[in-house]
Amino acid sequence: MSNKDIPADWNPAIFIEDAIAKIRSLVQDDQVILGLSGGVDSSVAAALIHRAITDQLLPIFVDNGCMRFQEAKRVAQYFAPLSAFQIHFVDASQLFLDRLKGVEDPETKRKIIGSTFIDVFEAESIKHPNVRWLAQGTVRSDVIESQTVDGSGAKVKSHHNVGGLPERMKLSLLEPLRDLYKEQVREVGRALGLPSELVDRHPFPGPGLAVRILGEVTPQKLHILQQVDEIYIQELRTQNLYHTTWQAFAVLLPIRSVGVKDGMRSYEYVCALRAVNSSDGMTANWTPLPHSFLKTVSSRILSEVEGINRVVFDISDKPPATIEWE
Repeated sequence: MSNKDIPADWNPAIFIEDAIAKIRSLVQDDQVILGLSGGVDSSVAAALIHRAITDQLLPIFVDNGCMRFQEAKRVAQYFAPLSAFQIHFVDASQLFLDRLKGVEDPETKRKIIGSTFIDVFEAESIKHPNVRWLAQGTVRSDVIESQTVDGSGAKVKSHHNVGGLPERMKLSLLEPLRDLYKEQVREVGRALGLPSELVDRHPFPGPGLAVRILGEVTPQKLHILQQVDEIYIQELRTQNLYHTTWQAFAVLLPIRSVGVKDGMRSYEYVCALRAVNSSDGMTANWTPLPHSFLKTVSSRILSEVEGINRVVFDISDKPPATIEWE
């Protein structure tokens, strides 16, 4: 199934009504921990479950050290209008970075991040004896890409919230959006009254910038990529281009190139800018952003971000490439 196969009469209001009934039937008097990343999927799941069970939901924002610039602050602002929605913020950045130290393989990264999230959530659940459920913003494309294609064991990648989960968990999973594609999720978010700034955000991977840093993840690389990504997104918004592309982000490559800064030889990292248009995340075409825009972004990155001396633009479709680089 793809977006084009979604029934023409699919109705987000009816979905919400049915989902609320199912959530209440499953959860009953138990409490639910939800991993809130600030992305569209987890945010819509949070709003939906909160509508169903209100204060039985414990939304937890776990800072894994690989988040976007000032992400925790922004998430708090987005959800401020929702009364009685209390986000618990947990800084586990050092734990995640310690476990990722020396790891370069993307599949290994995703599995480490997935299992570490579970460890953090289960540690938090001990503080609340009535917690029986872990809620996630898992969507259909996460499930499809994490499944084997032909029985050979081959798959696109293990999403941290699907194939990256440990085999044994103390908490049961609650995934009300599991059968929906991204655009359906956005429709549900709008129907729930979430602000456009949240519902229309570009997709962001659950493992965060860890899978946008090719190779080992380090604090220095994270700092560099956060700055690069912030400039890129800032300029997209400033030049009214943010909503002309489905997803845009920066990637830090595991190579350095020779350059010239202040009349001196430099040997610094290369970053890639990526922008794609898609309806369901299963296929995508690269977005032809204006050359003048790319020039502005490149100039800002090269002048403002220490450690970068070369910027490239990715013009690969999916397939054969994936949207994310890892």
